Amino acid sequence: MFKSLLSLMVLLIGMAACSLPTSQSDVRPVMDRSYTLTGLNFAVAEGLTVSEENRYYPTSDIVWRGDAPGPRGDQIGAMFKTAADRNKSVIRGDVPIVVDVQLLRFHGVTERTRGSIGGVYNIIFMLTVRDARTGEVIEPARRVVANLPAPGGSEAMALEHQGRTEKVEVTNFLTATLRNQLI
Repeated sequence: MFKSLLSLMVLLIGMAACSLPTSQSDVRPVMDRSYTLTGLNFAVAEGLTVSEENRYYPTSDIVWRGDAPGPRGDQIGAMFKTAADRNKSVIRGDVPIVVDVQLLRFHGVTERTRGSIGGVYNIIFMLTVRDARTGEVIEPARRVVANLPAPGGSEAMALEHQGRTEKVEVTNFLTATLRNQLI
């Protein structure tokens, strides 16, 4: 019994340490921004690994369960594009822009983790801001680290029953993250 409890504690401590970001976002340039968001280009960095394993913490770059099994990069790209579309009516200024997003990491939670202890959606991407008319870089690529707590167990189930699925919550979070980076 003691060994089982000790093993569980070690596992939980290790998962908590793994869910913390190992790097911070690059500093956002201090500048006057008066952008009108017109579009988003999305790409997945080459060489990223995808896991469909139902473990507490798969060692892959992309872990996503908010959609049915399928092309995970495309599914994540669709969420980023929805987030950008939502921001088009909010980010309205003098300079039309397009943003380039290159995904470096999207580590959500597996069924096992969501059904028990929860965790963190750890999302890391490069963000470049370009003039939509000329393609000229206005803000060079910078690394953005975005972490969203992922509830587990009964809290996750309650959110699901309210229609606040993983996809809804993560898309809302990406919408706010993009807005915060561009205003």
